[in-house]
Amino acid sequence: MIKIGDTLPDVTFARLTDNGPVNLTTAEVFKGEKVVLFAVPGAFTPTCSAAHLPGFIELAQQFFDKGVDRIICTSVNDAYVMDAWSKAHNATDIVFLADGAAKFAKAVGLDADTGDFGGVRSKRYAMIVDNCVVKALNVDEPKQFEVSKAEVMVELV
Repeated sequence: MIKIGDTLPDVTFARLTDNGPVNLTTAEVFKGEKVVLFAVPGAFTPTCSAAHLPGFIELAQQFFDKGVDRIICTSVNDAYVMDAWSKAHNATDIVFLADGAAKFAKAVGLDADTGDFGGVRSKRYAMIVDNCVVKALNVDEPKQFEVSKAEVMVELV
């Protein structure tokens, strides 16, 4: 599993734009930026939709006031689902990146096989990344939602 001080692996994410899906590398997303990245097991799932995402929406300005350039949400979903989830929550301050084949989740060692729920997914976590280097990492235990909350992460910036 990735740890504090490690550099993010070079992986490609997908993001839906007005011109269709585009691929973005880790370097394109994180290089030269201070980023709060949070990952959820699935878009539109109960805890993710009712608590995890809304916390980052509510506290977005506090993160920006503390010098964060971007807040990014990733999940093992496709770019269309991530875009729909963003719109359903009016999450205009958050960048949604699809990790459709779980390449990023696997590369950072934060993947989990959820069986019939959805196969390989991301664990629930949040990290602070500065210029591609992990500065803080909070990983929730399975079926828990404690340490990756926006309220916890904003105190770590």
